[in-house]
Amino acid sequence: MSLDKETVHRIAFLARVAVPDDQLDPLSRELSGILHWIEQLGEVDTTSVEPMTSVAEMTLPWRDDVVTDGGYPERVTANAPESQDGFYLVPKVVE
Repeated sequence: MSLDKETVHRIAFLARVAVPDDQLDPLSRELSGILHWIEQLGEVDTTSVEPMTSVAEMTLPWRDDVVTDGGYPERVTANAPESQDGFYLVPKVVE
């Protein structure tokens, strides 16, 4: 894919980047070269390549996904302006 000066000017305008007119030709050649390399990457056969999330092999530690109340509701609600039965009391905001 090749980009012309008008397309590069439009991209720069949309990106809110000020590009002087004398820099549009070199920039269009650079961007066209980048797009050419990206098109070449699309031709690579990756059917036998497993997707990966990192270049280094690693496993993250897991913990049990257990819901708890913290075990000390009195300490949790100690700084609350108002609380009742271990819950925060807040003013009603919707009528």
